[in-house]
Amino acid sequence: MERVSAFDEPLKKLLGGPTAKVMADHLDLHTVGDLLHHYPRRYEERGRLTALTDLPLDEHVTVVAQVADARVMTFNGGRGRRLEVTLTDGSGRLQLVFFGHGVHKPHKELLPGRRAMFAGKVSVFNRKLQLAHPTYQLLDVRDEDEATEAADAFAGQLLPIYPACKQLDSWRIAKAVDTVLPSAGQAVDPLPASLREGRGFVSLPEALLKIHRPHTKADVAAARERLKWDEAFVLQVALARRRHSDTELPATARRPVPGGLLDAFDAGLPFTLTDGQRTVTDEIFRDLATEHPMHRLLQGEVGSGKTLVALRAMLRVVDAGGQTALLAPTEVLAQQHHRSITEMMGELAENWGLWREAPLDEGRRPGDGRALGGSHRGTKVVLLTGSMGTAARRQALLDLVTGEAGIVIGTHALIEDKVKFHDLGLVVVDEQHRFGVEQRDALRSKGKQQPHLLVMTATPIPRTVAMTVFGDLETSVLDQLPAGRSPIASHVVPAKDKPHFLDRAWERVREEAEGGHQAYVVCPRIGDDTDEAAEKKGKKRDTDEAAEKKGKQRDDAADDAEKRPPLAVLDIAAQLARGPLAGLRVEVLHGRMPPDEKDDVMRRFAAGRVDVLVATTVIEVGVNVPNATAMVIMDADRFGVSQLHQLRGRVGRGSAPGLCLLVSEAHEASPARARLSAVAATLDGFELSRIDLEQRREGDVLGQAQSGVRSSLRVLSVIDDEEVIAAAREEAVRIVADDPALERLPELRTALDALLDKDREEYLDKG
Repeated sequence: MERVSAFDEPLKKLLGGPTAKVMADHLDLHTVGDLLHHYPRRYEERGRLTALTDLPLDEHVTVVAQVADARVMTFNGGRGRRLEVTLTDGSGRLQLVFFGHGVHKPHKELLPGRRAMFAGKVSVFNRKLQLAHPTYQLLDVRDEDEATEAADAFAGQLLPIYPACKQLDSWRIAKAVDTVLPSAGQAVDPLPASLREGRGFVSLPEALLKIHRPHTKADVAAARERLKWDEAFVLQVALARRRHSDTELPATARRPVPGGLLDAFDAGLPFTLTDGQRTVTDEIFRDLATEHPMHRLLQGEVGSGKTLVALRAMLRVVDAGGQTALLAPTEVLAQQHHRSITEMMGELAENWGLWREAPLDEGRRPGDGRALGGSHRGTKVVLLTGSMGTAARRQALLDLVTGEAGIVIGTHALIEDKVKFHDLGLVVVDEQHRFGVEQRDALRSKGKQQPHLLVMTATPIPRTVAMTVFGDLETSVLDQLPAGRSPIASHVVPAKDKPHFLDRAWERVREEAEGGHQAYVVCPRIGDDTDEAAEKKGKKRDTDEAAEKKGKQRDDAADDAEKRPPLAVLDIAAQLARGPLAGLRVEVLHGRMPPDEKDDVMRRFAAGRVDVLVATTVIEVGVNVPNATAMVIMDADRFGVSQLHQLRGRVGRGSAPGLCLLVSEAHEASPARARLSAVAATLDGFELSRIDLEQRREGDVLGQAQSGVRSSLRVLSVIDDEEVIAAAREEAVRIVADDPALERLPELRTALDALLDKDREEYLDKG
């Protein structure tokens, strides 16, 4: 306990209140352990100057450089003074500027030839990079005592450059680390001795000393290798224990029933399942047949048939006497799933005579109530959303509690306490990243025993990310598209630099429509009065709108002077209808429309009675209109890489080739244009997901937020360290199988407790 308490010591006690407050407020560092795990971002060699040619604009930087020139300038008739200092590193130059009373000290110290560390925010003045009023620390001090102290601190060592903030420079963080570094000797080592010795790792105390105060690059490499393993191994042990505990839980096996709904459904399919669909379904069916709950992640490319696979799994459970629930993030997506599932089952229903119309009431609109019902128990397909009328909702709840409904598709309304199931056997969660773990757990708790769980994502996830973020789930991948899917050509349209390219884009849309096909135009915003008012007042959007906004990225390098509101559906639709697309049938679709209007628009679009659908991202997932061949995404730089890939997947779903045009006003050299070029260059969703992750950072893989200042991963990269993660997973599985409670590994148990604070432990337990 004493060793743990040393790492839990508040920084305020050792560093003083003001410094500790800055660290807590701006770097989220609160304890000695937090600071010891705040590793240097990079290191400077004492004899080498920092390159000044690649400094990022508008970022807080630390540089090591030499003073080339310093002079005092006067202005305002001699009343004002400005010190201009020019730094050099042999390859580039950087200007420093000091004003007013801040001139005196640097004027005396920053003489030509002097070397120092400087920190400040990079800006541009008169087309030159500069730091205004930077803080600095001299590295070649001349005072005898100071020279000795500096030699002790820096001679023969690498200079650590820490992730810093405006309020606290890197070398001040380094001094704080010096204060707490003696506590590193009390670090609890989580790696079992056999593993540590077998892989030749240094001890954890030694790794902490070498990462903060290395003498050589080899010290840094040894420390980082060891600390990467700590992060990967402890996380994988947490996930392995979760998987092991799942195998101890009872669940009802859902075994095949010959001659049931699934066999009839398969017999009526007008196409042949792909090899990938068969393989993935077999994996799921094997899990469903066991007496322990399935926990499986189903991921794959856009249009690979995940909904079909999920439906076959649901029918297997219904055949075996259980019920299934598909949880969708929005009403629009729930309705689309309901529509696509009933369409897929249409031939089966017609052949069996199972379709029947539910009675019309205030909660059911024409076309919504076709349900798979009949003499077979559990064959009803029910939709349950928040906008349903009282009578329809009451009937849906009754069908669930009596077991008449075998398949329910719904939104958060499924999670409410009043929703009861007769025998919930399978939960399918679509677009899992849009749901909190508590929401998924609330639905899973409605089974008599733990229901089987199938998590679907339409965003391909790199293998290492899946191992790290979803390490407690078995993973199935659909990477094969069904026969008949057409290629999609993607191009960036630089609307600002080449406006005639945008004119040509609308000509292409018209050509597609005149050729008998249809098109989507996607905008980031709705643009109605409610939308505008919510923006001005900062109010939170409703559920659909919030879901539409999620995952969008803005270009950090955008020119502030040229910022404007995102383009809106209602504005663009009106402009197109009276301009370049005049005469075509143009309609709008967005998340704030009444459900019956949304359904009506989508049905008419699917039937070919709408030429161009101008929409928000409500069409991102689950919309399948094979006749739609073109998509124009306005302000494409305001969307994330993976989201652009999802949107693009709405076209090219039939025999005709697809076209996706990414319209942007971002500058050619900006990160935003680089993202768009990456999307246009490949249709490989897994490659794009890697690019997306590299740009967004991993975030906290155990927390509900997927990005932020704090992260469980400080040196481990789920993209770059695949071998480490895979090896750590193997070791974790072996150790947990041998000692599930970690009774013989108290240090590992302590590290696990430190990683899994109360919130994270609940997150993992519910996952």
